[in-house]
Amino acid sequence: MAPESSEQPALEELDRAECLRLIAPGGVGRVAYDDGEGPAVVPVNYTVDGESVLFRTSVSGRLNRSLLSAVTGGQVRAAFEVDHFDEGSRTGWSVLLRGGAHRLSDDERDKAVRVDPWPGGEREAWFRLAALEISGRRLLGT
Repeated sequence: MAPESSEQPALEELDRAECLRLIAPGGVGRVAYDDGEGPAVVPVNYTVDGESVLFRTSVSGRLNRSLLSAVTGGQVRAAFEVDHFDEGSRTGWSVLLRGGAHRLSDDERDKAVRVDPWPGGEREAWFRLAALEISGRRLLGT
């Protein structure tokens, strides 16, 4: 028998400040983009810089090729998602940033907050996703 709705965890919308607070420690998030063959989602290590996230990938990888803009200084539409859930208590949160991603120039990279990727190998393509929209939800336990 399904639990009564009053026993179900409550879902609350998060404001921009709370979303940024939750993702501020950095860690692992997912970049969503169109790779030319359709939607793609890739996990990356990230750090937060203001209302932007920074991440690195390999120069030869699909993510780098897909996010490069043909226009100098241009941006590619992308999204970035971070979440944390506890399946036992059925609680957690999810934050979504949507905006434009661009590859950092050498000068921007030298001034950027450090991003330390977990996987080995070269990760010399640095990106900034500047959030135009930030939204999030939290699932509260009963």
